[in-house]
Amino acid sequence: MQLGMIGLGRMGANMVRRLQKNGHKCVVYDRSADSVKQLEGEGATGATSIDDFVKKLQKPRAIWLMVPAAVVDASLHDLAGKLEAGDTVIDGGNSYYIDDIRRAKELSKRESTIATSAQAEAYGVSSAAIAR
Repeated sequence: MQLGMIGLGRMGANMVRRLQKNGHKCVVYDRSADSVKQLEGEGATGATSIDDFVKKLQKPRAIWLMVPAAVVDASLHDLAGKLEAGDTVIDGGNSYYIDDIRRAKELSKRESTIATSAQAEAYGVSSAAIAR
């Protein structure tokens, strides 16, 4: 499986390492070029921009956002115009579940899906419920 990871801090970078260790292919992007280069050295495919990142992912795309909750909206805004029907975005941060509901409704207009954050799941709000 191929997965794109945006956000290569401690959690995002270590998730990429574990995914690759188990045979998954990862495309990575972060605003820190050094973080991207480090994971390229460990076998990931690095991207220099959001456009480059999206182009390197096979369709339908699976994109994992491992960014602070405060920048999820900005990250989705950067991605939204590049997503196509069938693409999935996973919000891996600790977003407030109400925000995930709003984001899912916005992405569903593009026939893309957002998987909810752990907090939303804790409140019993699933991606399937949001998409309705």
